[in-house]
Amino acid sequence: MTTLFGKIFKTPVVAEPLKLAANDAAIQVIARQIEARARRLFGRSLHIREVDAGSCNGCELEIGALNNPYYDLERFGLHFVASPRHADCLLVTGPVTRNMADPLKRTYEATPDPKIVVAVGDCAKDCGIFAGGYGVVGPVSDIVPVDVVVTGCPPAPHQILAGILAALEKK
Repeated sequence: MTTLFGKIFKTPVVAEPLKLAANDAAIQVIARQIEARARRLFGRSLHIREVDAGSCNGCELEIGALNNPYYDLERFGLHFVASPRHADCLLVTGPVTRNMADPLKRTYEATPDPKIVVAVGDCAKDCGIFAGGYGVVGPVSDIVPVDVVVTGCPPAPHQILAGILAALEKK
């Protein structure tokens, strides 16, 4: 036990300080624009509901990154909610599978107006590598009206933010 503590105390700090990316300022600008437009349109902060319609979870990882300490979208008034009844924006990922077509329609209908729908990823746009599969009904736009499509496999978090901003600008 003492040899373990001795080794711990002799080991130098190996962590490196966080280097802010060049696009950090751009992320803050986009997030502040989203916050301002959401307050103008909804009278409050933007509430987002993420719907996985049958994806490989690559896009969900990038959407989840929006809540990590680097992006920290809560500071800009963007909140992920558990119920579509509390949402203003639907982020839909993946091709729509047979099992998810009806739940996606019901989620869309349960979201109060005015609402925006952002299809995230190549699979949501045109089914990607899942196109033609037995369990795939089609892209998101075949099931619910889509305001903006964010392309990429998977798209980066700042691209998702830009897509949300573009959808808000359409309204």
